[in-house]
Amino acid sequence: MSFAFIHPENVSAKRTLVAAATTTNSTVSLVEEKMGLYDSLDLDDKGLSKKAFEYALTGYNRLLSSGRIVKDNILSILDFSLPSGKKRLFVIDLATGQLLFNTYAAHGRNSGADMATRFSNKNNSHQSSLGFYITGTIYTGKHGESLRLMGEEKGFNDNAFARGIVMHSAAYADEEIVARQGFIGRSQGCPALPQNISKEIIGKIKDGSCLFLYSPDTYYTSHSQLING
Repeated sequence: MSFAFIHPENVSAKRTLVAAATTTNSTVSLVEEKMGLYDSLDLDDKGLSKKAFEYALTGYNRLLSSGRIVKDNILSILDFSLPSGKKRLFVIDLATGQLLFNTYAAHGRNSGADMATRFSNKNNSHQSSLGFYITGTIYTGKHGESLRLMGEEKGFNDNAFARGIVMHSAAYADEEIVARQGFIGRSQGCPALPQNISKEIIGKIKDGSCLFLYSPDTYYTSHSQLING
C-alpha cells in the first residue's frame, strides 16, 4: 500500500482542555480530573479496563503537551484485554464527558483468534501494534473510506505508516459474525470497524486526535515512554 501521509500541523491556538501540561504535576492533575469519567460513563460495566483508561489519559496528555494532538477533545481507546466478540473500541469526548461510540474493532490475524495476545511493529507480520497513534487524513482505498494513522511510539508502532496500518470498515467486523462464531474476523493488523458505523467514527476522530491501542502486555506497559516517562 502506498500513500502520502499528511501529519496534522502543530497549532498555537489555546487548548480547550489544558492550558499547559509540561510538568508531572499537570499530567497528574489532568488524569485525576478526567478519571471521573470512568465512573460517570459506566465504562467498567461496558468492559473497558480502568488501567487502560488511566494509561490513555496519561499518554494523551503527554502528546497534547508536546503539540502532537490537534483535535484535543477526542480520545479513542481500543482495549485488547477484551475479546473481539465484545465492543472494545471506546470513543470519548473529554470536553463534554460523552461516550460517542462503543463498538467492535478487529485485530491482526496473527495476533490471536478471539483474543489479541501477540503484537508486532514489523512489516508483513499481520499483527496489531500497541500504543498511541495520532489520526491523520481520510483517503479512499480498497476498503472504501479509510483513516491514516501515525504511530507515536518508537519500537512499538512507529512503523505503522510503512505497514499501511489504517482504520477502515470490514464486513467481518460485524455483530452477526459474533453471533455465529463468538468473535469477529481478523485484519492484516488494522483496527477494522463495522461497516455500518465506520464512516461516522472515522469522520469524528480524523485530523489529529489521539487513538490508544491497549493490552496488559507486560513488555509494553513497562517500556512505553508515554505511560511511564
